Amino acid sequence: MFTGIVATVGRLAAITPRGEAMRLRIASGELDLADVALGDSIAVSGPCLTVVAFDREGFEVDVSHETLARTTLGRRKVGDGVNLEKALRLDERLGGHLVSGHVDGIGRVSRREPHGEYLRFVIGVPRELARYLAFKGSVCLDGVSLTVNAAGPEDFEILTIPHTLERTTLGTLAVGDEVNVEVDLIARYVERLLSQGAGGDGVSLASLAAAGFVRGTD
Repeated sequence: MFTGIVATVGRLAAITPRGEAMRLRIASGELDLADVALGDSIAVSGPCLTVVAFDREGFEVDVSHETLARTTLGRRKVGDGVNLEKALRLDERLGGHLVSGHVDGIGRVSRREPHGEYLRFVIGVPRELARYLAFKGSVCLDGVSLTVNAAGPEDFEILTIPHTLERTTLGTLAVGDEVNVEVDLIARYVERLLSQGAGGDGVSLASLAAAGFVRGTD
């Protein structure tokens, strides 16, 4: 699990194709690797990836065909910046929101507008993702925890503060750029519970009464 609070921006140092997959070498920059071990998880611009090799300068991860298909990693080039966050420890503050590192889909920047010291972005997303986004809810873009300022049927809006623009890759986003989108973890489970319910028939007044949450409907 992660928080969406990016530790630093690293750089994609090397790309090695491996059949339908690939291995990435990440120059870790300011990320402290002193406590990293083989098999640890690091979020790289959103996707949770497993460390397969590391040294003082950076680390390497293998990216599966499935991850390449669902994220922007397969479109990245050597030298591109990537947002980095190590996995959450239980004794740390949860400064953002609960992030799994399992990207749901790809969005595209449709607007970038200055708003004082801030930047306003409008991100276009498929309808099947937009349904999980709500006003003042949480969303993770390229590994960054953000608040949804407005949500439409096929897009949503975020307002980024100067600190976020300086400490992540979001400040470099331009109209037309793609971003990894992970919707709020809770939203997915709520939908599943509402659609299935305890007996597989969804949630109704009768099922809530049977579970003791409301008085009987008779």
